Amino acid sequence: MDILSMLIEGFYVSIQPVNLLACTCGVLIGTLVGVLPGIGPLGAITLLLPVSLVMDATSSIIMFAGIYYGSMFGGSTTSILLNVPGESASLVTCIDGYAMAKKGRAGAALAIAAIGSLIAGTLGLLGLTFFAPVMAELALKFGPPEYFAIAAIGLLILMRLTGKSMLKSGFMVALGIMLGTIGLDSLTGISRFAFGIDTLQRGIEFAIMAMGVFGVGEILDTMVQTQEKRKVLPFKFRELYPNKEEWRRSVTPIFRGGLIGFLIGLIPGPSATMSTFVSYAVEKKHSKWPEEFGNGAIEGVAGPESANNAAASATMIPLLSLGLPFSASAAVMLSGFLLHGVVPGPMLISQNPDLFWGLIASMYIGNVMLLIINLPLVGIFTYLLKTPINILMPVVLMITITGAYSINNSVFDVMLLVIFGILGFFMKQTGYEPAPLALGLILGPTLESGLAQGLIIGDGSIWFFFSRPISGTILWLGVALLIYQFANRLMTWKQAKKYKSEVGGC
Repeated sequence: MDILSMLIEGFYVSIQPVNLLACTCGVLIGTLVGVLPGIGPLGAITLLLPVSLVMDATSSIIMFAGIYYGSMFGGSTTSILLNVPGESASLVTCIDGYAMAKKGRAGAALAIAAIGSLIAGTLGLLGLTFFAPVMAELALKFGPPEYFAIAAIGLLILMRLTGKSMLKSGFMVALGIMLGTIGLDSLTGISRFAFGIDTLQRGIEFAIMAMGVFGVGEILDTMVQTQEKRKVLPFKFRELYPNKEEWRRSVTPIFRGGLIGFLIGLIPGPSATMSTFVSYAVEKKHSKWPEEFGNGAIEGVAGPESANNAAASATMIPLLSLGLPFSASAAVMLSGFLLHGVVPGPMLISQNPDLFWGLIASMYIGNVMLLIINLPLVGIFTYLLKTPINILMPVVLMITITGAYSINNSVFDVMLLVIFGILGFFMKQTGYEPAPLALGLILGPTLESGLAQGLIIGDGSIWFFFSRPISGTILWLGVALLIYQFANRLMTWKQAKKYKSEVGGC
């Protein structure tokens, strides 16, 4: 069957009552997550992993995806009305969105953000619909060396893009890979680093680690922060309609932001956030009114909000077609797949076509739902910020602990949750980003098994990886990236040394 026929079958799956309910719950939770600063889609998905065990695989994955792209919608609301980014991908929207709100154009900014998200998200879904099956077919030709190369270049790029310090990010990636080696070796079956603890024989459960580092760690970090009451800028429902000039200036940024977001979404790293900065810079460069940026330019809302939604769709391509997560949120969704015994990758389309096409079709439906939900209920969502943190966070913590226990009915998992939660809290306090740790843990086994199996196939020669067309191209690109990074740092060091010598000589 062709792609359109399979997509129609996917719509039939997605409109089943249970799947439609899962999609609705997902986008609602995603919107709330986007509105409430600090939780984020990653934390929400990890907290709901245990809940998904009572659902079937298709419904749970549809719900997780709804949370992910729904948070992109919701994050713009508080960015515009409160100058508080509910989600990191909405950080750039604060700049001109809040400035428009102070000028009395909050409604127009909210409408353009929502409509731009719908259009760009749909464009990203079209790319996902037609590109993911092609990539999955290509991936059937991949062997262990190719998967090793993709995992290696992914972690290399993530070390440069995740967090402010490459050294700290590299340390977190290495720690994640080390944690991934705990348990039984996939090739030999030998127990490694279990220290005589039978429960550790199965390895570190990614869901437990993610719930601890992102969930409990975020809860503890939020509890110790000083909470400030913020004033919600008022607006009327009839003010949601942008004027003709605002429409005219928004059309091109919406489509351009969608294209930028989709392309960046295919790159390992925090693509949704990166795409917003790139889109904002592009719009400012091409604008006829660059002086308005920072003071309420509608393009500064339309472009970035479109970019982050298109990036969210594009991030699903490597996850579904290769089984490789290129972001922390995708890594948690991968954990959701694995909890239900579903392995994403080249065989997903042929082995689980209902899940694959049902998921994609649900994303089309979910995008429309988000537009219908967000605009009328925007006032209610913003007032949720008045919920006292000292009430909200303990409730979330109890749900997290209960969920961690329910995964394997194990008290040891709860102990691990607490340990990772404390680790996540101290990481936040010391400037270490938790995302590289999660990606190191999830990509580490792929890296290790690809290397070991590749060496067996290549008779122990490491050059075997560099001589194959696909893996060799990827790895040589990685080598070039390392050389460029080293040369850039060396040049920066020399310039700094020269500047100090000149200043000292004056």
